[in-house]
Amino acid sequence: MKHTLRSLLFAATLVTPMFAADAPNYAIQPVLHPGTEKRHESFNVISKKGEAELVFLGDSITHSWEGKGKAVWEKTWAPLKAANFGISGDRTEHVLWRLDHGNFDGLKPKAIVLMIGTNNTGHQGRPQKEIDNAVYKCTAEQTAEGIKAILAKLQQKCPSAKILVLGIFPRGADKNDKFRQQNEATNAIIKGFADDKKVFFLDVSDKFLEADGTLPKAIMPDLLHPNEKGYQIWSDAMEAKVKELLK
Repeated sequence: MKHTLRSLLFAATLVTPMFAADAPNYAIQPVLHPGTEKRHESFNVISKKGEAELVFLGDSITHSWEGKGKAVWEKTWAPLKAANFGISGDRTEHVLWRLDHGNFDGLKPKAIVLMIGTNNTGHQGRPQKEIDNAVYKCTAEQTAEGIKAILAKLQQKCPSAKILVLGIFPRGADKNDKFRQQNEATNAIIKGFADDKKVFFLDVSDKFLEADGTLPKAIMPDLLHPNEKGYQIWSDAMEAKVKELLK
């Protein structure tokens, strides 16, 4: 009996740490982004109208088509009946919550442009009110799982739409930036989600970078968000592909 008990205790010491180290993947757990309810509801209104043929879905980089990118948007994307479903600070889990609460309900867009994930990378180490002040953690693999979950929901809601998954933009001064490296690792995974029938992948990162990998502040002053010049570069880099998907 004592021998059996010792064996069980020894086995427990082997098994318990494995489960303790198995951290939750926040990126696939839908959660409301506090303070964004009004903007979220405005997307539901657009969805119910059912008129948008092209939808941009993402975080602050997408949201700011209404800011630094406004002139480019009005010239290039507004004429294509485009809608901007970007919310600053959103991570994959916030987009999943939005999709569960009315975004795209009633919409039948021809194409969706999705770029999300840089906040899953950059918010690490922060306490999160929406998850009981837990310290936020998210690996490249976990972020990719979140993006995969978004794609599944979009395909369920909009089965006829073609989805262009954009590689997460580069961030940080140079290629040694740990957050940029994680974004690149995420991009390497999500590239594999494309089937080139309904889901497509496009990485335009090199359009923003110098030959040595430096990210110029003349394009992204805070080394994260594009300015007017950056939005023009982004638009030029994807315009042909988006228009192809709209046909």
